[in-house]
Amino acid sequence: MSRQKVLLLGATGETGGSILNGLLADKSLNVSVLIREASLEKPATKAIASRNVPIIVGDSTADVATLTSLVKGFDVVISAIDAASQLAQANLVDAAAAAGVKRFVPCGFMTIVPPGGIMLLRDQKEEINNRIFRNHLPYTIIDVGFWHILSVLALPSGKSDYVMLAPNANLFGDGNAPNLLTHLPDIGKFVAEIVKDPRTLNKRVVTWSDELSQNQIFDMMEDVSGEKIERQHVSEEEFKPQLAAARKAFEEDTSSEGMRLTSIMLHGSEYANSKFFRRDNTLENAKYLGYLDARELYPGFKPTTFREFLVNELLPGRAERPYPNLKIH
Repeated sequence: MSRQKVLLLGATGETGGSILNGLLADKSLNVSVLIREASLEKPATKAIASRNVPIIVGDSTADVATLTSLVKGFDVVISAIDAASQLAQANLVDAAAAAGVKRFVPCGFMTIVPPGGIMLLRDQKEEINNRIFRNHLPYTIIDVGFWHILSVLALPSGKSDYVMLAPNANLFGDGNAPNLLTHLPDIGKFVAEIVKDPRTLNKRVVTWSDELSQNQIFDMMEDVSGEKIERQHVSEEEFKPQLAAARKAFEEDTSSEGMRLTSIMLHGSEYANSKFFRRDNTLENAKYLGYLDARELYPGFKPTTFREFLVNELLPGRAERPYPNLKIH
């Protein structure tokens, strides 16, 4: 049997890097990456090239005819584009449909949350999903809950500071909202299984290793570290003005740098609202919304649990900070 040809967009990013590793580890897949010409000399691109991964030069914002010629012949196209560029997938969707791609995986890879004004990021992703549906393009939408690394709390000793984008020991509401978590390196392993599986064609799939509340995360981090973390309680009444301010700042800021920073603050606030107050990011809600459960589909794969991550990676200093160039003040 011939190997499936897979084209990955966004391989130099956090999620894209995990997906690339998972795809390359699966010898039944023949993997290429789409890289913009302006990024060819970047260290991350050269690192990919050093692994003998074929690089196709192109940009998701190119015209449909150009993109059609680039994606033609690929069985699967996976987009792991950056959060700020979700709508830039539009021409790629049209091109994949024109080229006869057998499965398109749009840039999902986020928490479970329904569309309709709860999160801007979700609404932008669903705009692309709707374009897929209008094109009758075969698809698989994959969401992953929240990452282990972004769920870490600040320890009094500072031992967790090296991976944190900003110090955080907030506990929202009663702290009992359950949340799905996936370890970032496991995303690619799940994706490699999902894109080969006929059961996942034209379906939504959710990956996860744990479903933990904030209180459980606090307790677990205290247990494995031997430290007591002071919980900084944030009620819904206190949080609502913060969310409103983040949305207002995003809407009013038109500078490119400002939009980037205010979008980060907006996404963070909307994630917190969805996860902790609305309680969207749960397995029960995922199944209600029609997602298949990757844990049920692939019972032989044992993802890294949050406790295992803490014990084997975070506390020994082996975890890697995501977005190393990102500074949040």
